[in-house]
Amino acid sequence: MASPEEAGAPEVLDRLLSRALRETGAYGGGIYVLSSDGHVLSAAVLAGVPSSLAMPWARVGMSASGPLAEAVREGRLVWVGAEGELARRYPRLGLALPYSFALAAAPALSAQRTWGGLLLLWPGSHPPVIERERQRAVQKACGYVGAALRRAADGGRPVLPEAGPRIMPVPRRRTLTQTEASAAVDFAERLPEGGCALDLDGRITFITPVGAALVGGDVPTLLGARPWESLPWLDDPVFEDRYRSAVMSRHPTSFMVRRPDGLWLSFELYPDARGISVRIARSRVATGAHVSAPARTAVPRTGAGPTGAGVLYQLAHLAAALTEALSVPDVIRLVVGQIAPSFGAQAVVLLAAQAGRLRVRGHHGYSSRGVAHFDGAALTPDSPGGRVVETGEPAFFASRRELGDAFPGSMADDGNNAWAFLPLLASGRPIGCCVLAYARPHVFGHDERALLTAFGGLAAQALDRAHLYDTKSGLARSLQESLLPQTLPEFPGLRVAARYLPATRGMDVGGDFYDLIRLDDTTAAAVIGDVQGHSVTAAALMGQVRTAVRAHAMAGASPDDVLARTNRLLTDLNPGLFTSCLYVQLDLARRRACLATAGHPPPLLRHPGGRTRSPALPPGLLLGIDPAADYQAVDVALPPGAVLALFTDGLVETPGTDIEDATADLAEALSAGDHDLEALADGLVRHARPSGDRRDDTALFLLCPGAPP
Repeated sequence: MASPEEAGAPEVLDRLLSRALRETGAYGGGIYVLSSDGHVLSAAVLAGVPSSLAMPWARVGMSASGPLAEAVREGRLVWVGAEGELARRYPRLGLALPYSFALAAAPALSAQRTWGGLLLLWPGSHPPVIERERQRAVQKACGYVGAALRRAADGGRPVLPEAGPRIMPVPRRRTLTQTEASAAVDFAERLPEGGCALDLDGRITFITPVGAALVGGDVPTLLGARPWESLPWLDDPVFEDRYRSAVMSRHPTSFMVRRPDGLWLSFELYPDARGISVRIARSRVATGAHVSAPARTAVPRTGAGPTGAGVLYQLAHLAAALTEALSVPDVIRLVVGQIAPSFGAQAVVLLAAQAGRLRVRGHHGYSSRGVAHFDGAALTPDSPGGRVVETGEPAFFASRRELGDAFPGSMADDGNNAWAFLPLLASGRPIGCCVLAYARPHVFGHDERALLTAFGGLAAQALDRAHLYDTKSGLARSLQESLLPQTLPEFPGLRVAARYLPATRGMDVGGDFYDLIRLDDTTAAAVIGDVQGHSVTAAALMGQVRTAVRAHAMAGASPDDVLARTNRLLTDLNPGLFTSCLYVQLDLARRRACLATAGHPPPLLRHPGGRTRSPALPPGLLLGIDPAADYQAVDVALPPGAVLALFTDGLVETPGTDIEDATADLAEALSAGDHDLEALADGLVRHARPSGDRRDDTALFLLCPGAPP
């Protein structure tokens, strides 16, 4: 296979996705690239799915609830196959895609690093459990993708899908000659029934004259249009939903509808990876499970505002996503990144009311210079944004002339020709406004105005809730950081390196802690521990445990006695939480270490030659359970250049992975790690958490006696 340098990374990814579809039997899917900061997965190439369905998921936050984010976070294949399993496990995704299909998501790994992910789709008739052979094919494809992304990055040309994903056409099963193509058209037009072909986005690519006559149109007008957009009497979300169902499930479907003149037509849809064949015929049967309600009087739509099934599902997806967005930046990214394509807008600007002025908090589709006239605008009724915030009423302008008549000279020429100004109201108070801009004049129908206004309210509530979350989270983090050592004492002949990483999920803080205590000029004590739970209470108890250990250590207690005394204190306090703790007393003159543990993971000891083992320690009972618990100490040698690694279980516990296997992997990484202690600490953290996702707090404490190598 060609390298990215030979053919270019995009072409390589196209071929890799085609190969993955062929070898796994999937009808569609996509390759996603993980951003450099590890926060977002962006689709680089997609195939076999309509762009209208794919765009809302072109960017997936790593903290999102979904199979792809979960697969990359946890470094494993995620399979969703059983009917209804998608809705049960991922309600937000199930709400937006209530169709029958199976999917697999897996991380693209290379050189012990996650570079992105692979998403593959199968028809809903697929077995509920993925077959072993197909699973191996998926994992093999992920290996190729990870290697290609790594080579592109190493070659100085990383894949950056910032402009959006490429939609790759699924290749035909065979090449057609011109004679065959002409014969196929002749064959279709001889049939008494009508027929048409839709591409994956629902546009008519071919229609017979009989078919055009049956739906009341002509061939040139209908080509390139979506039936539910060009035919007013088909302007019903039910019909678009049937098309979407056929595309996603790959199951034939049908429905019946009555034309405005009373004639009933039957539509039979037969999908494959390239589009849908539709059979159109007169019908004398006007009842049955697939018969639509009688059509209303056809009224041509006056605006281009979307009101079909696609927008309804996208709006449901956005509403559900807003309920899961935690921080203010998360909400802003979601609003500015997805509201514009959902409503067909060219650009969006999110403005916050601050000190009597509007301030830009996020934008999409505008350049930085393009949003300059929004930033700093006064909250006065002389500007559209100011009036919307002041009155709490939305404003819609179908053309530049309408905007100019209402607010002369208020807007610079930004290249757009229609705008929607939506108030952001939280608990009845204005907090800003959201501006949607359209490239062409745009008449906002009643339904579209209602949808936009409702979304503005949802966005405002999400922003208000996220602001409260950020405030509380900041206070909790400050508490936790204040309880950890700001600096560690320096000892001649001892090098140390420490890392503390808070959990990336949830607002509550944890109780992981570490400390280094000077006992005399040649003796030190190192301690690491983990208080049960994630809460402010856990963080406060962590501070008490650390203080108690420090006090008993400085009073001259032995390691086993330090733990016993601290345990009695905690049982007297009865906080309702348990604590694991590992205490190490270092004799730097004799190069010995005396260790005792209270239910904490044992440390790893790397000898100067690279051999790594875990000292055999009596486990000891967790602190805070039994006041009479007894602890035993073990003495081990620490030759110069040895590295003693103390860590909490957050470094080795991952869902679906055995902790003993994870500890063994950590030992291998320690054996092969850098001799520079700071670089070694960074490498161990990256090895344990390549995706940056942490469900638990993580503390790592490295101790190395002797002079640097």
